Amino acid sequence: MNSTEDLDYPQIIVQYSNGFLISKVMFTACELGVFDLLLESGKPLSSGAIAAHLGANAIGMERLLDACVGLKLLTVEMTQEGALYRNTEISNIYLTKSSPKSQYHIMMYYSNTVYLCWQYLADAVREGRNQYERAFGISSKDPFGAMYRSDEEMLKFMAGQNSVWSICGRDVLAAFDLSPFTQIYDLGGGGGALARECVSLYPNSTVTIYDLPKVVQVAKEQFVSPEEHQITFHEGDFFNDPIPEAELYILSKILHDWDDDKCKQLLAKVYKACKPGGGVLLVESLLNEDKSGPVETQLYSMNMLVQTEGKERTAAEYSKLLEAAGFGVIQVKRTGKLYDAVLGRK
Repeated sequence: MNSTEDLDYPQIIVQYSNGFLISKVMFTACELGVFDLLLESGKPLSSGAIAAHLGANAIGMERLLDACVGLKLLTVEMTQEGALYRNTEISNIYLTKSSPKSQYHIMMYYSNTVYLCWQYLADAVREGRNQYERAFGISSKDPFGAMYRSDEEMLKFMAGQNSVWSICGRDVLAAFDLSPFTQIYDLGGGGGALARECVSLYPNSTVTIYDLPKVVQVAKEQFVSPEEHQITFHEGDFFNDPIPEAELYILSKILHDWDDDKCKQLLAKVYKACKPGGGVLLVESLLNEDKSGPVETQLYSMNMLVQTEGKERTAAEYSKLLEAAGFGVIQVKRTGKLYDAVLGRK
């Protein structure tokens, strides 16, 4: 048996302790526009030039840029004129606003909203409930009322979710052959990025985004153009309003927001509305059956604690919820990416 001297505890503790610092460096560089400026410039720039363009302090900017180099988000070249910085390929693809795969919006949501809730993680663990009341002075009894507490916050959340599906959407929609389903409802479909991926992958399908009236309004104004004829909208609250008949219902990152009773209530409504032979596709980040990982999913589950009423679940737990609602022939596909797929048939 190894002695404690053989265990590299200090390195692990330092690595984990620095996690907050690492993420804030990346978030701050995004927020200030560092990656966008370097992409637009088309050439490497000095820290002084970057600071001047972005209206920042030269000393502070130099330290931020050097930290980004250490995190492999930037590269630096030493010249006679001094250090010149440029984006890495990863930064160009994922951290610039203009990239089709940009994660800028979800990072801003994490930086300005999620982190404020996580300051009260110890309280969430003690109380077993979300922390909107402490973080924002808003009732914790209505998680989405808190998430959508302003038009700006709702837009930020929707844009963030769209950015996630820009890199994960096709994987979950291709996990099963969904081509037999041509009439699809995306419950809580928000800004429509997953619906767009769906009609692209299955061109014979139409997708109706079912969401709250104010979400639908923003989606129409900001995210889905009228020319996208295969995507339509239905305004409503799927817990309290009728769910129209369809062949397939997509619930992407919906059930993890709610406790088991709410999930059973919603799935029962979906089962009743679903056409015979139809189904429901759950898109969620699946825990291992012994809940030993993946660590990303474990962290998402902690986030559900501080922000919602729900949790992340195992494939067996989702299967049990589907069976309780009446769905059978349940299939599970792990994509190897952030989100997985569970298909239940009626």
